[in-house]
Amino acid sequence: MSFNKVILMGNLTRDPEPRELPSGGSVTTFGLAVNETWTDKSGEKREDVCFVDVDAFGRQGEVIIEWFGKGKPILIEGKLRFRSWEDGDGNKRSKHSLVLDRFSFVGSRESSNGQLPDSTDNDVPF
Repeated sequence: MSFNKVILMGNLTRDPEPRELPSGGSVTTFGLAVNETWTDKSGEKREDVCFVDVDAFGRQGEVIIEWFGKGKPILIEGKLRFRSWEDGDGNKRSKHSLVLDRFSFVGSRESSNGQLPDSTDNDVPF
């Protein structure tokens, strides 16, 4: 038996980037920085940052493009995916990324014009 679910809250490291898929669908990619702070044995504050690439498919990606940008906080839920490929120099490369299942706004959902998203227009869980 297996279980693949990840829940993260962090800030976007770059603006979301949309891309068309050969199948006709769309995927939006963005980076997420998740910070962890703690105090070490000597009492000094420490911080570690984990960077995660995220893929949001279809309507969820469109909503993320509309309401999120670099530095904005987001709560995401999804599953890990492992990818491997060969780079231009013939080196084998690999990485884990997250495939988005759902997301939530964190803090204020207001945009620069003071409007809130209308969640009745789509089936994206807010």
